Amino acid sequence: MKSIILPAGKKVYFASDNHLGAPSSTESLPREKFFISWLDTIREDAAAIFLLGDLFDFWFEYKTVVPKGFTRTLGKLAELTDKGIPIYYFVGNHDLWMNGYFESELNIPVFHSPQQFEIGAKSFFIGHGDGLGPGDKGYKRMKKLFTNPIAKWFFRWLHPDIGVKIASYFSIKNKLISGDEDILFLGEENEWLVQYCKRKLTEKHSDYFVFGHRHLPLEIDLGEEATYINLGDWISYFTYGVFDGKQLKLESFKD
Repeated sequence: MKSIILPAGKKVYFASDNHLGAPSSTESLPREKFFISWLDTIREDAAAIFLLGDLFDFWFEYKTVVPKGFTRTLGKLAELTDKGIPIYYFVGNHDLWMNGYFESELNIPVFHSPQQFEIGAKSFFIGHGDGLGPGDKGYKRMKKLFTNPIAKWFFRWLHPDIGVKIASYFSIKNKLISGDEDILFLGEENEWLVQYCKRKLTEKHSDYFVFGHRHLPLEIDLGEEATYINLGDWISYFTYGVFDGKQLKLESFKD
């Protein structure tokens, strides 16, 4: 379990699902600037920042090429890590194909599966949330295809202009990598991430289970002094999690 010491007066922040680039670079630019304003706001008291995936609506790393754009965001993340604020990134279903760029250029560790952290005196189970729990078999099959080394090898042989254009089309228009159900509350018994957390709770206790992906700000008591938190998004809600050493709560960023 990874540990983070939380000094007095410092906080840990969590955010997810910006989908920068959707539905177009021009239309997502105001949201990108708004997110950067939030990063500037929290920088003075942030002991650490967790980004739980889908920062971009599409991201694929070729050997020597990354998608064009997002200069403001990438520059701000580099500025924060250069200042000594650790940032932890969990890949989402729209940015599955990270392969070293964040680590080498931004000094940001990238996780491809949920991880356990001890922050202060509390235990956290953290991940993006896609493909976990019961059901969603269609997406799980698709994820296996998208992460298959042979499929990625063939995709890399496409010229980046062609590959990014095709993948962005499917990501934005057809929602093959996501789904319309992400924006609807299914009821606690049908929320597959809630069911997943309850099962994990029987294996090992965590005070907080923190995920993104659902695009809904949710806080659900799991019993046994454990809480499930979904961070919402930076498209409709502009919500984030903040942990002050005692309690993790959801807040909304206002201009």
